[in-house]
Amino acid sequence: MLNRLQNDARSSIIFGLALLMPASLFFSRTLLAISMLAFVMICLLHPRFKEYATKFLHTPFLWMMTLLFFVPLVSGAWSADQRLWFDMTFTKLPLLFFPFAFAFPLGLSNRQWTILAVFMVILSSAGSIWSMTHYLQDTAGIHEGYLRSNTMLTPLDNDHVRYSWLVSVAVLTAVYTGWQIRHQQKMLSLFLWLNAAWLAIFLHILAARTGLFCLYGSVFLLGIWVMLKSRRLMTGALVLLLLTGLPLAAYYTLPTFKNRVHYILYDAGFIRNDEYLRNSNDGNRVISYKAGWALLQQQPVTGYGFGDIRAATHAWYDENYPLLDEREKIYPSSEYLVYGAGAGWIGLLVCLAAMIIPFFTRVREKLPWYIIQAGIAGGFLFDIGLEVQFGVFLYTFITLGWWSWLSTNRTSEK
Repeated sequence: MLNRLQNDARSSIIFGLALLMPASLFFSRTLLAISMLAFVMICLLHPRFKEYATKFLHTPFLWMMTLLFFVPLVSGAWSADQRLWFDMTFTKLPLLFFPFAFAFPLGLSNRQWTILAVFMVILSSAGSIWSMTHYLQDTAGIHEGYLRSNTMLTPLDNDHVRYSWLVSVAVLTAVYTGWQIRHQQKMLSLFLWLNAAWLAIFLHILAARTGLFCLYGSVFLLGIWVMLKSRRLMTGALVLLLLTGLPLAAYYTLPTFKNRVHYILYDAGFIRNDEYLRNSNDGNRVISYKAGWALLQQQPVTGYGFGDIRAATHAWYDENYPLLDEREKIYPSSEYLVYGAGAGWIGLLVCLAAMIIPFFTRVREKLPWYIIQAGIAGGFLFDIGLEVQFGVFLYTFITLGWWSWLSTNRTSEK
């Protein structure tokens, strides 16, 4: 009886912290860090600690994720800038502790998983409304700013890249959860689907490519899945037709989306001609890819060490693009290249393996899992989310949360 009460209390605390962590994204970095630490500690407080610690070692999906922490950690042995190395490694601590914590049973009921999913959707929708209030206060100025690679204000300290990805995941979460409860809770299901539709529209208003890339990828995978697995060719074709119609409709109805397309095309002209354009968003990204690839070729075995990526990148910029401003000398804009620059080919391959192995991990329902993982693996081609606090949290929490949700019923694992 005592063990039952203890397990119920543990599960209730875990559930509360699972709600607090994503909410903290919108309010306080400090609260996010504290709630993450508390979540890990409570998860590890389990009477069968040794059993689940062993389970972690026998689950490649989990321990492979921890290698994304250990690779930067080990690179400290050849990093000259120890302070920067420490900062970069410290940011990645959730990559070490979260996979281990999720090896232990969370003890969440199906109802609690549904509440958590709905809460994530509501958070994302509330954030979109907050952004829209700022947008509506100065639509003309914001429209003009989109012609210069600017975006509207977003939550997460105006991190539109990470927030747009969160919104794209919220769309999938709303659609999936609504489908799961469509017979038992019709009104809630309708509420979720309406939120999914709004968030999809909002992503086009925001016009951040990370979120749109994940949204379009989700629609594409859904269409292919329906055609190949369900053998409903007409339905799948309609889904793929929607993929074509979404950007076309957005272009002719949403000024922010239209202006973003015009800016991308304008910027692309300079990129094709290999011409430098000051404050060029895409141009700087392309140059950063060249820098990352060059660093990997210069130090293919060990890399420069995560503490020295910045110095090595700046040195390459100074030699090859001396006209760049200091603020334009950015890290390689791909997580794979960051790991390659920091730890050579081994680092790049570890990062790649960590992104591939989820596709070979058993879950109850493959389609939402594949969509989530494809968005992550593809997104890291153009983003360095593992170098910032919000990105590390979202990657670990969303990936591991969906894995736990879609795995076999874990409520019985007390």
